[in-house]
Amino acid sequence: MFKFFKKYTMTEPGPPSDIKEAFSKFSADGKYMSAHQLERFLVLHQDEVECTFPDSEQIVHNVLQLRKQNLESNSNEDHGDGDGLSLDEFFHFLFHDDFNNPLKSQVHHDMNAPLSHYFIYTGHNSYLTGNQLSSDCSDVPIIKALQEGVRVIELDLWPNSTKDDIDVVHGRTLTAPVSLLQCLKSINEYAFRKSQFPVVITLEDHLTPDLQAKVAEMITQVFGETLYYPHTDSLAEFPSPESMKGRILISTKPPKEYLKSKQTKDDEKELPVGVSSSPDLMAGMDADDKNVSDQEEADLNASEYKSSQQGAPQYKRLITIHAGKPKGQIKDHLNVDGDVKRLSLSEQELEKTSESHGNDLVRFTQKNILRVYPKGTRITSTNYKPHIGWTYGAQMVAFNMQGHGKSLWYMQGMFRANGGCGYVKKPEFLLPKDPHDETFDPKRQLPVQKTLKVKIYMGSGWSVDFSQTHFDTFSPPDFYAKVCIVGVPADQTKKRTKVIADNWFPVWDEEFEFPLTVPELALLRIEVREHDKHERDDFGGQTCLPISELGIGFRSVPLYDQEGEKLKSVKLLMRFQFE
Repeated sequence: MFKFFKKYTMTEPGPPSDIKEAFSKFSADGKYMSAHQLERFLVLHQDEVECTFPDSEQIVHNVLQLRKQNLESNSNEDHGDGDGLSLDEFFHFLFHDDFNNPLKSQVHHDMNAPLSHYFIYTGHNSYLTGNQLSSDCSDVPIIKALQEGVRVIELDLWPNSTKDDIDVVHGRTLTAPVSLLQCLKSINEYAFRKSQFPVVITLEDHLTPDLQAKVAEMITQVFGETLYYPHTDSLAEFPSPESMKGRILISTKPPKEYLKSKQTKDDEKELPVGVSSSPDLMAGMDADDKNVSDQEEADLNASEYKSSQQGAPQYKRLITIHAGKPKGQIKDHLNVDGDVKRLSLSEQELEKTSESHGNDLVRFTQKNILRVYPKGTRITSTNYKPHIGWTYGAQMVAFNMQGHGKSLWYMQGMFRANGGCGYVKKPEFLLPKDPHDETFDPKRQLPVQKTLKVKIYMGSGWSVDFSQTHFDTFSPPDFYAKVCIVGVPADQTKKRTKVIADNWFPVWDEEFEFPLTVPELALLRIEVREHDKHERDDFGGQTCLPISELGIGFRSVPLYDQEGEKLKSVKLLMRFQFE
């Protein structure tokens, strides 16, 4: 059987009419755009108000050097005479995401407010390499998360098989453990490679007091002066990210709560609010939500407590963010008076609580920290929609970072904001205000605050990053783009371009309008797919962008693969405007 393959002609399109018009407007003679003229374009058209003449002069130099290198093999093409940028060079500047990204690469939020005023990039079961039941535990996913800017790492601590050391493992599952010491050493090495802002380690503690004392010793020895802990037993307010730069903080339950729970003779397990102890429900829960087993309770008998309580003060002293899970009425745990604390709720608990105590949740998160974690039935490490937490001010929306899919894209998109440092300042309406002011209600229909206009001109790079037969064996791909808003329910919408048939360089030249009621919490999701008449459309790249951070004007938008890794060459030329 013979197979015939076409040789594809790949001709990259020239600049669209909107870019030709802008070039003509801002260049004096219509032939070259000088550094002064480029500065004027960047300030007036792109709203880059901080751009200076030396900045634009450097851009011109870099673009000309880059174009010269790229065109050296083709002596017939003109790359300018050094007086400025030609139309073709101006077009390539706009299409280069290193020069013309839609998001700022620097930290620009106020970082001097308490930690409770920020959304924080948070991992769940950070040590798991795959599913929640049988995958290996390792420091590798911890390292990867830190390299991607995650600032909250979760470790589940259990006694090892000989009860004389500590394993990090997902308890009561078939996951293979990794040593706590190895995890701590990797955190210490990689904590501040991506961001200098603090790393919080949340500990799910299933240890005896003796082993708690050993954990305290390990943490102190590994982190040294990098470890921050308060000099008092409690805090009236959390420290700021700026004041905690380069520091590691511990968050867990204080030991006295642990000991007290073990000394009770009640057989009732510690369950999420409103959940009974029926076997069926217990089977579907995350192991983190259950109390210790009968055997563990036997191990922790009264005589052991008396001989080991000396370990508790050492361990408790290291805790900066005191944590707990609610028992009894949830409203009792949303009290905003007293010292600050962290409360953990499952995604289901949050949904239920938001129905009856939405205002209390928002008020709680103005001062305290709320952590939301995936329900226990997400065995394959899938994730939930993060907006369920963000709209109520939850700072730590904990995700399975190995659980690839749209929900993780949203999380990655949110934390591309503020220079990708892992901390995003919450909108003003979620921050403390006059006690008599009305709190934000995500369910209330609000008026349109602004309209985002998105124009998608064209795309390129697939012919470099993918083989000629990746999308279709016998012809060039048929690309289309999805353009969606993810946010509060009133703002969510989906639109798509037409299909451009048989072209590695699709030119759509289409514009969409999105009215937004809460733009501060909205994300722009863009996904390119290759249309297939007979099978599922092939994936061609995606990105999520925080709308509150979008730069206006023409922008080069890089795309990412399904796991969130940036594609080397694939990008879109787009324009963003607000009305």
